[in-house]
Amino acid sequence: MDAAHPVRRISRTAALLIVIAAAAIFGVWVLGTPAGIKGKADAIGYAICHRIASHSFLINGDPMPLCARCTGIYLGVVSGLAIMFASGRRKVCQLPARPVMLILVLFVVLMAIDGLNSYITLIPGWAGAYTPHNALRLLTGIYCGFAVISFIFPVFNGVVWEQPTDARSINSLRELAGMCAVVGFVALLVLSERPTFLLILGLISTLGVVAMLTMIGSVLFLSVLRMENTIRAWRGLAVPLAAGVFVTFIEIGGIDAIRLFLTGTWAGFRLG
Repeated sequence: MDAAHPVRRISRTAALLIVIAAAAIFGVWVLGTPAGIKGKADAIGYAICHRIASHSFLINGDPMPLCARCTGIYLGVVSGLAIMFASGRRKVCQLPARPVMLILVLFVVLMAIDGLNSYITLIPGWAGAYTPHNALRLLTGIYCGFAVISFIFPVFNGVVWEQPTDARSINSLRELAGMCAVVGFVALLVLSERPTFLLILGLISTLGVVAMLTMIGSVLFLSVLRMENTIRAWRGLAVPLAAGVFVTFIEIGGIDAIRLFLTGTWAGFRLG
């Protein structure tokens, strides 16, 4: 950044107002949603997912916060982020290598095919190419979510950091195979259908929703203010992330309110 183009900064007053606004909108959302941690997780799922019981894994008879497919998607997101941080790729800004990208795109396509097949079976008189199953919904979802975050995370870093790491999120098919094994292990924990695992992973999946939306909101915040590539240290992310949280809970809270107004219940959609 040369002298002719000085770096924009957010004043302390503006930063404080952003943090207060984020805390306030989050507080309003907390007060207006069902009680308990599971209730809050359900409210996050309520904003983005149909939460049809037959399409969800059950925790002692109660659906997880997200359906099987959405659970998979956002566990894939969280797993991908955890792998990136654990492997020292916190600031990578390059997309995966081309052979890896082809496999990741295939993951997305497979989920789209499974989702379409599942949707077709909901139409009276129509039958899909095969019988939908929650295990397939979960598996196609989790690898799709992993693929998506493998693309989004480098883009996020490339917009945020003043000096991002000029490296790929995934370098080779061998690395991809190792990462996919980790993601597969997470899927197996869900498929075990042990209530404790389902509860913990259900909560984690909704954190994945918040993480994804917050990242997108933070990028939009920096882009609108023309502050791309201005963050030097992790503490500098506090205000953009607070702005992202504000946008996230405006979105989630708004959809929650509209859906509740239209349906009158926090329960998922019913078939038939």
